[in-house]
Amino acid sequence: MKLAFYGSSLLSSYWNGAATYYRGMLRDLAARGYEIHFYEPNAFERQSHRDMEAPDWAQVHVYDATEEDARRVIEEASSADIVVKASGVGVFDDMLIAGVMAAAKPGAIRIFWDVDAPATLAEISGGGSLPLRRALPSLDIVFTYGGGPPVVSAYEGLGARRCVPIYNALSPETHHREGEDAKFAVDLAFLGNRLPDREARVDEFFLRPAALLPRRSFLIGGSGWGDKSMPPNVRSHGHVYTHEHNRFNSTPLAVLNIARDSMATTGYSPATRVFEAAGAGACIITDAWVGIENFLEPGREILVAHDGDEVAALLADLTPQRARSIGEAARLRVLADHTYEKRGAQVDFILRQMQQHGREKVTA
Repeated sequence: MKLAFYGSSLLSSYWNGAATYYRGMLRDLAARGYEIHFYEPNAFERQSHRDMEAPDWAQVHVYDATEEDARRVIEEASSADIVVKASGVGVFDDMLIAGVMAAAKPGAIRIFWDVDAPATLAEISGGGSLPLRRALPSLDIVFTYGGGPPVVSAYEGLGARRCVPIYNALSPETHHREGEDAKFAVDLAFLGNRLPDREARVDEFFLRPAALLPRRSFLIGGSGWGDKSMPPNVRSHGHVYTHEHNRFNSTPLAVLNIARDSMATTGYSPATRVFEAAGAGACIITDAWVGIENFLEPGREILVAHDGDEVAALLADLTPQRARSIGEAARLRVLADHTYEKRGAQVDFILRQMQQHGREKVTA
């Protein structure tokens, strides 16, 4: 089956946290026989910060961030058996959701794939993104990469026929232990771009512990932090390319996960970096959110903190031996339960059931 996927970027993770999710999911689907066509705009300097060239398992179509070129690639949806519009493309999102679904041929499976469901739901519930709101009842299914029961209920309440979370995961051949890297050698490292709905939580869960533990070393990676005032024991690294992620996760004593406001409130939203860090055997400290026990066991496979004071206390008590034990337990758990092979099998089953038995009869 030919799958046309309209997303932010497959080739670059620059200001694009969904890149590794796209790669893991679509690479697995390609291995299952899907013909993958990925459409991404040349926008936000992503093409000049590529992490990879076009892979052999997908045809990547980079189009200019102009209305004319967007309309050109929209027309190409007409040749696909499955048409996917992802959230957060960043340019012409409203045009794309309306256009590609209208262009899809009769019988094609129409999907909206939301990689930031809590934020998208807040927008459309408040009257924004009207083309998406209008399109929901005509789509065959909504996939999300997190959100659990609250997101499913919200989407179906807005008219979606079905909503199924397809959670983040890891690819063992991509995310694994690597040798340590001196530039990432700190007690606690955090990786995330500077975003308005994350910054206050970074202040609390990362910068406050740094101020409380002046003799410990901290590292923040990601774009946008260069002019942020930080304690002297914090180093800012800037953008961390995906080929560096394994060393970033393998080197520090512990790695910190901080959810964005909406994801923390909604729950059931493990970030991609949680599984990728676990695959590298990292000892992860995460801010608390509902549903975490469905993915990793608190206290044994991951450490959970409710505020910056608890982060500081966990880090102060953490020995290298305990960090290794927690990291190894997490690594074994994600390899058993949270790989893109398992997520791809879930998506493949749903799509093939839809194709064979019709949209309304699929329950898995």
